[in-house]
Amino acid sequence: MEQLNIRVIGIDDVVTLQKIARETFSEMFADYNSADNLKKYLDEKLSIEKLSEELSNPQAQFYFAQIGEDVVGYLKTNTGEAQTELMNLNAFEIQRIYVLQAYHGKKVGQLLIEKALEEARKTTCTYVWLGVWQENHRAIGFYSKNGFIKFDTHIFKFGDEQQTDFMMKLQLVPCNE
Repeated sequence: MEQLNIRVIGIDDVVTLQKIARETFSEMFADYNSADNLKKYLDEKLSIEKLSEELSNPQAQFYFAQIGEDVVGYLKTNTGEAQTELMNLNAFEIQRIYVLQAYHGKKVGQLLIEKALEEARKTTCTYVWLGVWQENHRAIGFYSKNGFIKFDTHIFKFGDEQQTDFMMKLQLVPCNE
């Protein structure tokens, strides 16, 4: 496999971001959800307009995982008020890590999470958190292997369904709370 590179992306990359976001999300969840709910999510949450808004937020950051010119995955992180659930201003959210299925098991996800943790350590944040669907056992295992522990649950609205996500976190500095 050619060298994998991770790069920050910006508003000029929105069309490519939409393509990889829709493809990876569909690969991951199409078999487990209705076509109507999937379409609604893709149309609303992964539209050019919505992704452009997210890309324009200075407290959100996107990265592509690329092999040569091919985008094979992406990462989105949030700090401050960009977090999907404002856990704490001292928290760093990994909102999305998605990799094309053809690249699962090839360390792309691992490099993306390492990039997220590297960026988190550059901030004053004391922990990293994320939400993961309770039925996504592969992802739960991946995050657990990287030191994340379940600390709560929340509801993720997906079309006309309510799904339960596990909230997982990784402490960056000792917590004296």
